[in-house]
Amino acid sequence: MTRDGIALAAIVILLFPMGYFLLASPAFLLVKLDIPSVTQLLRGMFNAHFLMLSIAGIIGTIAFAVAGRPGFTIGIALIAALAFWARGWFLQQWDIELRARDAGDANAVRRLRRLHWAGMLCNALLVAAVVGSIPYVSSASA
Repeated sequence: MTRDGIALAAIVILLFPMGYFLLASPAFLLVKLDIPSVTQLLRGMFNAHFLMLSIAGIIGTIAFAVAGRPGFTIGIALIAALAFWARGWFLQQWDIELRARDAGDANAVRRLRRLHWAGMLCNALLVAAVVGSIPYVSSASA
């Protein structure tokens, strides 16, 4: 496989968890977050998303390093690091709001929804950045 092929394969691998989350997460806007099973399911989806993005980011970082693309290597490594850090932070915040909701805090559901929107927005920005970089990945060696 050529270096361009390796780099483009890394982008595709990285886009899998991002694309899935981009398509699946808006469905949760149609349900109330005061239902415990819904919030647990959404929490699990965020957990899986961050975990898969971390793994895909590590694979992408290695692939870009092998392809000899240091700029892209650093960019993908930053995405992997962000996903790794965000997983811990986001799930901690989610659990705090779940406990507050269960304790009777009427505003906790609104804060959960805000976290949901923030997670979707961050993912959409990362998808836009990765998709926007595709022409540069394929033309970097030309």
